[in-house]
Amino acid sequence: MYESVPPDGIVSKRSPFGVDESVSRLTDVIEAAGAKVFAVIDQAAEARKAGMSLRDTQLVIFGNPAAGTPIMAAEPLAALDLPLKILVSADDSGRVWMTYLDRNWLASRYDLSYQLSGALAAPAVLVAKVASNGG
Repeated sequence: MYESVPPDGIVSKRSPFGVDESVSRLTDVIEAAGAKVFAVIDQAAEARKAGMSLRDTQLVIFGNPAAGTPIMAAEPLAALDLPLKILVSADDSGRVWMTYLDRNWLASRYDLSYQLSGALAAPAVLVAKVASNGG
């Protein structure tokens, strides 16, 4: 996905599926884990509505208020990165990537304890399930 090293805190994992199928599988595993899918934003479709072109790109916004609220109570600015997000996008070669913010990077950004930041590991777990043909 990146020609060089990705920006700090960004993790991308390859999906064996197309963008739509990856998003469908992600939303299924999110809901099966007891979290809520707040929105799926089809950024490519929105670009087309604006008369522009964008490779296939969708943003999945999800979370669990019982897990995220203690984080935001401890550090209100963490609400900038919550709810959690996974970007599903195709690159110029048609490969599909699932990209999210790293738990440790987020914990460091907001000076959260390892215990408090546990919920921030959700994207890695969910992406791993889809990447391994699960979901």
